[in-house]
Amino acid sequence: MAISALTPPPGSAAAHELLIEFPDNRLLIDLCGEYDRNLADLEQKLSVQILRRGNLLAIYGEPDMQTRASEVLHALYTRLEQGRAVERGDIDRELRMGGSAVAPSGEPGDQLEMFQGGKVEIKTRRKLVEPRTEAQKAYVRALFENELAFGIGPAGTGKTYLAVAVGVSMFINGHVDRIILSRPAVEAGEKLGYLPGDMKDKVDPYMQPLYDALNDFLPAKQVTKLIEEKRIEIAPLAFMRGRTLANAFVVLDEAQNATTMQMKMFLTRLGEGSRMVITGDRTQVDLPRGVPSGLADAERLLKGIDRISFNYFTSKDVVRHPLVAAIIEAYDADGAV
Repeated sequence: MAISALTPPPGSAAAHELLIEFPDNRLLIDLCGEYDRNLADLEQKLSVQILRRGNLLAIYGEPDMQTRASEVLHALYTRLEQGRAVERGDIDRELRMGGSAVAPSGEPGDQLEMFQGGKVEIKTRRKLVEPRTEAQKAYVRALFENELAFGIGPAGTGKTYLAVAVGVSMFINGHVDRIILSRPAVEAGEKLGYLPGDMKDKVDPYMQPLYDALNDFLPAKQVTKLIEEKRIEIAPLAFMRGRTLANAFVVLDEAQNATTMQMKMFLTRLGEGSRMVITGDRTQVDLPRGVPSGLADAERLLKGIDRISFNYFTSKDVVRHPLVAAIIEAYDADGAV
């Protein structure tokens, strides 16, 4: 890629023009996005104008904004060169994080040795999953390196998604025999009434986010078969009582809605050869008023114990729609729950 600064064409309101040359026109098409929507996003966020001329992009605007747009475009083009897709969320993350959206190239090897050379990526059957912020990279490392890991932070930061991805990776590589995913069956501030059907029909709506994550990493038919064989289990937290979970990758999602006794019960299910991940958001507790959150108690009691890690996320780690980060920041600034 080449960059040059030229005098703008007559009638242009910009003081000067920054030209960037991209050698692969096919990758440039992906960089621009459908109907140039990626360029339009950058124009809006940085108050610049970007025009395409063959394999060149011309950027007009204030010099510092031109430079920032050039940095973002280079980083995203590098992602494409590495065979990674560029989505609209990547633009927002690159603007916020400044470079964290790009990972070193290379083919994934054994996932337990995946951090050599700075590479952080998770291989599953359907896709290669790449943690995109420093907090997410540290979290994935912790999931492989510790027998018990906590991921705490706001919605949309990839806590559960990355945990399930690591679980699938360890399962398909033979490091665990089962994947067990659980959530407290707590309604989010509204009474849903009695749900029809058998026990599975009643609890499945609460578990749907876990099914969604699994279907991102494994073919749907394989997920169904593994659930039938009990090699993947998705169940409410209450169903964990009395069990010993050995040789399994275990995830407790929405742990802020577990009571102190439920959290203690769940943590003591950990068996030989297993990994356990606890994820939650302290700002979204749906327990009855006056009932303490088991996640808060676990955080207070277990910090400092070897082989137990705590990883924290902020709005800068949000990987959903860019508006989600802005919404979280607005609520945090107001102090609202």
